[in-house]
Amino acid sequence: MKYRKLILSLVLLIISIVYIIHPYIIDKDTHVDGYKDKVIRFHVKANSDTEEDQALKLKIRDEILKETKTQFEGSESIEDTRTMVEANLNNIKSIAQEVIAREGKDFSVDVSFGQKSFPTRKYGNITFPSGEYETLQVNIGEGQGKNWWCVMFPPLCFVDMGHGNANNIEQDLKETLNEDDVDFLLSDKEPSIVLKSKIMEMLEKTKTYFAKN
Repeated sequence: MKYRKLILSLVLLIISIVYIIHPYIIDKDTHVDGYKDKVIRFHVKANSDTEEDQALKLKIRDEILKETKTQFEGSESIEDTRTMVEANLNNIKSIAQEVIAREGKDFSVDVSFGQKSFPTRKYGNITFPSGEYETLQVNIGEGQGKNWWCVMFPPLCFVDMGHGNANNIEQDLKETLNEDDVDFLLSDKEPSIVLKSKIMEMLEKTKTYFAKN
């Protein structure tokens, strides 16, 4: 009798765990995919990790942001930003080439716009989970060095990350993303990590239950 009660308890426990976790996974994945459709990233990748190449990367970054600020900073929709990026690909490449020539280098430049995969990255107090994002990417030379990046839409590239207020970044995001999206980005957790925490919580409850019975 005790054996049958134990089996029944285990079955009910498994059903309960599946019932709790299954919709949670679906909701979380859907949430992540939804917010990624509202973001455009901008990456500048250096030729290599030498001090000289990294310095060149930052000079190219500064010049591109300076020359495109008026256009992109005032964008009110991702569609507008997307259109402006596509229309300015050659211009952005020319800006990078001018900086390279001015610095006495002869690196090639590749400018592309599309879906690209990235690991989890911090942006101020915001965490962008790993995955595919619509991205404007500038590769300098071999493109084997560390990259610098920012969020082009919402237009956070023009927020001073060194001195800017984290609350200002959060507020700018809220103007484009809904509150749930922003809360998710502030949570600093990957969906898989949150899921593991939920499973561990259930396992601890199970151990406690059987310890008492």
